[in-house]
Amino acid sequence: MSNYFEKVSRGRFVADGGDESAYDGVKLPVRATAGSAGYDFFAPSDLSIPAGGTVKIPTGVRCRMDGDRVLAIFPRSGLGFKYRLALDNTVGIIDADYYGADNEGHIMIKMTNNGDKDLFVEAGKGFAQGIFLRYYLTDDDAAVASRTGGFGSTG
Repeated sequence: MSNYFEKVSRGRFVADGGDESAYDGVKLPVRATAGSAGYDFFAPSDLSIPAGGTVKIPTGVRCRMDGDRVLAIFPRSGLGFKYRLALDNTVGIIDADYYGADNEGHIMIKMTNNGDKDLFVEAGKGFAQGIFLRYYLTDDDAAVASRTGGFGSTG
């Protein structure tokens, strides 16, 4: 197996709050330079986050990855610095088994503009980044349950 991004279905994107007219323009995450660690996530449609405001963004993206990997999601560093933009869960953790969840593994990103300036992100522009990390298990790990639900389903 390998790590790669793909789009969720049109129906899933719309069911999760995405604008159907934006679906065809969903861009898969990419690295900006050969030395970049993060894969930029792009706004599927125009995003407006007023100072103090929060927005939930259906990205239209899911990720298939090796079982010993996790995708960590962060705001793009420039937006965090200029607007104090932060993920509401501090760091988004996308587990490898999330890909097969009932919601197709749709990556949703909820962000808050903690700054004093309104933020506007044009459709197709980067707003977050994902970094693949390898993780390890304890020698006595005994997890056997399988994921079925989507976002926040494991309790």
